Amino acid sequence: GLVLSGEQSDALAHITDGRGLGVIVGFAGTGKSAMLGVARQAWAAAGYEVRGAALSGIAAENLEGGSGISSRTIPSMEHSWAQGRDLLTTRDVLVIDEAGMVGTRQLERVLSHAANVGAKVVLVGDPQQLQAIEAGAAFRSIHERHGGVEIGQVRRQREDWQRDATRDLATGRIGAAISAYDAQGMVHQAATRNEARAELVERWDRDRQAHPEASRIILTHTNDEVRALNQAARERLRAAGELGDEVHVNVERGPRAFASGDRVMFLRNERSLGVKNGTLGIVEELSTQSMTVRTDDDRSVRFDLKDYTHIDHGYAATIHKAQGMTVDRTHVLATAGLDAHGCYVALSRHRDGLDLHYGGDDFATRERLVRTLSRDRAKDMASDYERIDPARSYAERRGITFRERVVEIVRRIVPEKLRDKIGGLLDGLRSPGDAEPLQERGPGPGRENVGVRIGDAGSTPERKTPTTGVPRDANVPGNPEAEMRRARTQALVRHARALDAVLSTGNADGQGSPDQMRELRDARSAFEKVRPHGWRDAEAAYVKNLELVREAGAGRVNRIVLALQLETEIRTGLDNDPGRRADRFVERWQKLDRTGREQYQAGDMSGYKSTRSAMSDMAKSLERDPQLESLLANRKRELGINVDSGRRLGAELAFSHGIGKGRGVGL
Repeated sequence: GLVLSGEQSDALAHITDGRGLGVIVGFAGTGKSAMLGVARQAWAAAGYEVRGAALSGIAAENLEGGSGISSRTIPSMEHSWAQGRDLLTTRDVLVIDEAGMVGTRQLERVLSHAANVGAKVVLVGDPQQLQAIEAGAAFRSIHERHGGVEIGQVRRQREDWQRDATRDLATGRIGAAISAYDAQGMVHQAATRNEARAELVERWDRDRQAHPEASRIILTHTNDEVRALNQAARERLRAAGELGDEVHVNVERGPRAFASGDRVMFLRNERSLGVKNGTLGIVEELSTQSMTVRTDDDRSVRFDLKDYTHIDHGYAATIHKAQGMTVDRTHVLATAGLDAHGCYVALSRHRDGLDLHYGGDDFATRERLVRTLSRDRAKDMASDYERIDPARSYAERRGITFRERVVEIVRRIVPEKLRDKIGGLLDGLRSPGDAEPLQERGPGPGRENVGVRIGDAGSTPERKTPTTGVPRDANVPGNPEAEMRRARTQALVRHARALDAVLSTGNADGQGSPDQMRELRDARSAFEKVRPHGWRDAEAAYVKNLELVREAGAGRVNRIVLALQLETEIRTGLDNDPGRRADRFVERWQKLDRTGREQYQAGDMSGYKSTRSAMSDMAKSLERDPQLESLLANRKRELGINVDSGRRLGAELAFSHGIGKGRGVGL
């Protein structure tokens, strides 16, 4: 039978140990579905019904195929609920796969229903993959705030070096991953995108003929490019005599020609046919009125083209469609719209290998390819901007109330003991007029220790449960250090908002309205009380980097706190000696680099990402400090730079170490 790794066993214990909300974060190909299959058996043995859901049809199919959990799409599930059908109960476990794709509002609705009936919810995914289509990044936020278990050991790829490349992709080292595949002859540049497309299809055709038993997919960024690739692939099959007579039909995306032997993809969920958005298959029979398709799970599906027209050729697919997919080989066409999240998904679907193609008209050099594919456009969440009072001020400033509902739901789902571990976060989210937290519900799959029913996989009193987040007492009311941190952060945010309001008037004299100036004076005074010279140091930092004002006012204080420390050193004379400043920069950089390497080797991806974020901020700080950058120019080797590319030092540090904006944030 299946032998779980240590990480998989920890994840299994986490989701079966008595919590109403479980969170599993795993890199692509780490065996999340296999672990869920074992959990399904444990839940079923305990008398619970296990249901699966995912945003896309292909992700739902892969969840079901990999774990045996009967699954459907979230829109389909919500539609049934609206009709009063298939409602959850206290004896249900709902597993949501690829949860990083689910938007905040949609996840709020699902969690709301689960909380109301006392069902257990397990969220599974990887926030570093594709961003949520709806607003927000709820899964990432829930994982950050409420903890979970991470699975870092990649199992999908068969070669060790490819598993390492997937880890590089997951941690933002896009350049390192592409270099690894390039060294194996799997990265191909053509003069133009058209030539790259033709070469991709040529290689895909040779591969399918040499290995007809293997599975494969062509991936790219846009629907237009998918259509062009599908047409080119069909021409290969047509030339080889592998397609039957063509039948021209009008489908949802326009006129198409299909033939027996064609690879097709279903584009809309249809329960009566047993297909989902993303289901793949081969055309067996067709006419202008109907089509019969043999799906990849070996079912014959026949439908009338008057009733169902959401179908297209399926040789190529967008990367969004591929999330959750596993195939033997992947052929990827990179275009200018691709970013780090899409790149991670596209380059981690395969077991045996991939081929990455690109055109010189999109990327003149491989360096430009890496730079584009390294872009991080991770969606933020309201709570990212509020460390002390997440959601409330964000909602008040934008008229949004659904975050309060999410807070209420999570408070109801997460047991008291886990809330203690969160460090009082939920208490910080409660408005002054709120009642005491709701009492725990009666027995349910999140309240009983299901894990004890599966022997060693269950948690025991001696077992250390893996968690993430802050220490138990870090922010508990009454902790003087926590209270001071909270007060300082509140003062910092208030001061930034007051200053931003004055600056936003655009007055030539730099003055705001009387009310605005009064609030600024009050904010400075409040800041001074909790941190002497704090507002002066902050305003000195804002002069050097004005964007920090709005960033801090929105509650994102990590960068301004670092800037405050530097300004304090300058003001007190600790950092006036340029040579000493350079020494301290090198010392700090080397220490972070060593720490990051140790965390990476140990599989501590959460700590590794935080360290990389700090390095990114250091590199970017050189853009605002030309004196320090000049002093460090002769110390590049000490900073890990062995080749002089001609870039400015800050940019060279970011490029050579694979870090950049947003990279390494604790996803």
